[in-house]
Amino acid sequence: SPGTHSETAYDQAFVASALGFPLVQGSDLVVRDGWVWMKQPGVMSTERLERVDVILRRVDAAWTDPLELRGDSQLGVAGLTEAVRRGRVRIVNGLGAGVVENPALLPFMPAMCEALLGEQLRLDSVPTLWCGDQASREQVLDRIDELSIRSIDGPSAGLAGLTARELTARILAAPHRYVGQELLPLSQAPTWGAGGRLTGTAQPRPVTLRTFTLRYGSAYRPLIGGLANVFESATRGATALASKDVWVLKDSAADPDQGLSDVLPMTSARSVSVLVPRIVEDMFWMGRYAERGEDLIRLLLAAQPYAEDYKARPRTSGFTTLDVLMSAIHSAAGPSPADAEDPYDLDFRSILLDTSRVGSVAHSFSCLRDAMQGVRDQLSNDGWRGFGVIDRATYALVNQPHSHQVAESAGRMLTGVLALHGVTASMMRDPGWHMIGAGRYLERALGVCHLLAATTTVRRGIDVDREVLSAVLEAAESSITHRRRYRGYVRPAGVLELLLLDMDNPRSLAFCLSAIREHLEAQPASTGSTRPERLLSDLDSALAETEIAALVAIGGVGRPNLEAFLAATTNTLLLLGEAIEELHFAAGPAPRALGPMDMTDIGSGAAS
Repeated sequence: SPGTHSETAYDQAFVASALGFPLVQGSDLVVRDGWVWMKQPGVMSTERLERVDVILRRVDAAWTDPLELRGDSQLGVAGLTEAVRRGRVRIVNGLGAGVVENPALLPFMPAMCEALLGEQLRLDSVPTLWCGDQASREQVLDRIDELSIRSIDGPSAGLAGLTARELTARILAAPHRYVGQELLPLSQAPTWGAGGRLTGTAQPRPVTLRTFTLRYGSAYRPLIGGLANVFESATRGATALASKDVWVLKDSAADPDQGLSDVLPMTSARSVSVLVPRIVEDMFWMGRYAERGEDLIRLLLAAQPYAEDYKARPRTSGFTTLDVLMSAIHSAAGPSPADAEDPYDLDFRSILLDTSRVGSVAHSFSCLRDAMQGVRDQLSNDGWRGFGVIDRATYALVNQPHSHQVAESAGRMLTGVLALHGVTASMMRDPGWHMIGAGRYLERALGVCHLLAATTTVRRGIDVDREVLSAVLEAAESSITHRRRYRGYVRPAGVLELLLLDMDNPRSLAFCLSAIREHLEAQPASTGSTRPERLLSDLDSALAETEIAALVAIGGVGRPNLEAFLAATTNTLLLLGEAIEELHFAAGPAPRALGPMDMTDIGSGAAS
């Protein structure tokens, strides 16, 4: 596949899912010793690679091999052409198969069919004249106003607006590049609402029907129905107004589908699920971006009531609580935009809507959508329903200027991302699912550390500390547990014990580390002594030796022990994320465009 930016990316994902085949991109394959291999997470030796025998190609032929074809291609596999040449891989839609679509071959198709297949064409082609032949070129120039002129090596849409003189000049400059085709009389059909206008009356318009064939046994059978294109007129260069599926209904539900009465035997063998490093990496970041967006939304919802309260009365020292929470938000989402009449409302809206603000909720959800697009064939359609909720909440916030809409849309966005978490709970427990969990709990552990570092390491007075700690518990979704456990008695020791050491609290650091270990152990490259697992052991040891009394100890106006602990833990968690990427996602160096080498490069290469 060319990737998620292809206009047919959805079709490719659907076909791969229906057939049970891995959907791969050029970066997922490598050629070694003349064979094509599919990369495995963190493994580059052929002992653990999956050999590929057949490739269903959806990448244009010119882009499939940067070594022998287009050197600037980032979509292909270096050496693929040589593997095909040796017969070590079979490509469906073989390299060069597109040559049969060249309209210049149409005049010679009957003779080619008889020479190659020993039979005549069963269906005539469109009458075509190739301008590379002198006699045909003269006929085209004589009838240039009657024929449709097409290019054989590029788009022909730009030729429709040229005059007869301009077309003649182009043909004479490079006659082999053009053909002239008869304008066929198109069928007419009644249409309603052409161009999106519902007129209520039927109008006759030209239509074409594209039919499809199905491999059935040793032959091909045409399917009943197809794809119809509706045109404004039958003139040269007319563009299609609409494309519609053509359905031919059965007379009875008991009739065989497509008139195929016999059901061909099919294998019931179970297909093997193979995940390439790119898919595992996308799923890892799915978990991280979803959790990152959720954590920031919860923090914003905790701060928004204080911002609303600020509007109702003059600012006093008591509003330090809002300053602390906004500082925590800005440490995750970057500084606020320029001052405005209502700076907090503007800031909140920017966090929820501005995709260019790195770290914002909008940025996290945009990256989450990109990651999910990359593994579309691995996800059910339910995963996109959550984005539907998020998109509707975004639309409402854009169109509603009232400040209360911020909390309303943020709550709906939270519902959407929670729905995404629910969808992943129904996935198969394969390495991809475990990598989503590893990314989610790694990001949650980082979020807890950042939140506590921004709110609990400095003393600000009894009242402010109580309000800040209550907001922290709300942002960490632990306020109900804390209230039931400590009967509403909010103190730093209780909050830290609940968010750092409590193994029963899914929001605690200890729980997150345990969950990360469980998910990493399910990865094929994990051995129990890999670098990510050793870093986890270091974190577990440091957490086991931690005493809450030491963390809450006061030193001046702050808690230096807590600050040092959170800083060290955050640094180790960041190293853990990098180690996971190196072990489970690394699949060789990134592709580089081939270019001319200067004498320095040649000399250094010879010396090495």
